[in-house]
Amino acid sequence: MSTLPAGRATTAEHRTLLCVFAVTDSPVPPDVLGRTPGHEGGGPLRSLAAGEFHLVVQDVPAAEYGEEALAERLNRPDALERCARAHHRAVEAAASAGPAVPLPMATLYLDDRNAVRAVTAREASLRGLLERLRDRTEWAVKVHGPTAGAAAGGEGAADGRSYLRRASARRRTERETREQALARAHAVDRELRRYAVAATRHRPQSERLTGTNVPQLLNAAYLVDDARREEFTRAVGRLAREAAGTGLEVTVSGPWIPYSFARPEPDAVEVVA
Repeated sequence: MSTLPAGRATTAEHRTLLCVFAVTDSPVPPDVLGRTPGHEGGGPLRSLAAGEFHLVVQDVPAAEYGEEALAERLNRPDALERCARAHHRAVEAAASAGPAVPLPMATLYLDDRNAVRAVTAREASLRGLLERLRDRTEWAVKVHGPTAGAAAGGEGAADGRSYLRRASARRRTERETREQALARAHAVDRELRRYAVAATRHRPQSERLTGTNVPQLLNAAYLVDDARREEFTRAVGRLAREAAGTGLEVTVSGPWIPYSFARPEPDAVEVVA
């Protein structure tokens, strides 16, 4: 979240603030913006020229989107979800016209002039990002499994020393199984990078987020030339079939707007499981 990067405002000073969703180098057709709902309580989405760029923006009430009100709003899960959905809708509208650089959710300026000034100050980096994203989309690939082995059941009475030996052997087997699974997941990542212009690993999602007790071994994103889309998805399918024989599940989703690569430092630090 980036709130009022051009300075602070109070509702007494400004009745509205300007929310900026994305930067493009092509104007978004007015009919696309007209049928795309933005944040609740705000005006219609509109295009704002900023030098060689075009911003997708919305006027929002300062009483509801000022710093304190916005912080309270985003602390409520239901309101946070609505804000995130509105942000994504606006970014999708921007991307309908060509490459778009999504800005962080709740990027707010005092007015049009301040927004234009801030964006044109980043002209070189934004131009480079737009060229990097042109005719490319993001694909997400996740690798799950295997589940932890069940503990050995009743094997009859045994002394404490025998029990400890079996417990140690079971832990060693589980550790080796996980290490092998991680190695296979990383091999999937290495292979898919051959088909992408950039890739990054995100932190694996928790079981609470995935809704399953199967561990997530890889949570990666790939920036792929649209011309290589079929080649990439075929490679994922082949890897998924091969992984299934080892108890792993490989899934792919996309194409997505390349959020993971829309920043000045596109090669993110990798988080290895």
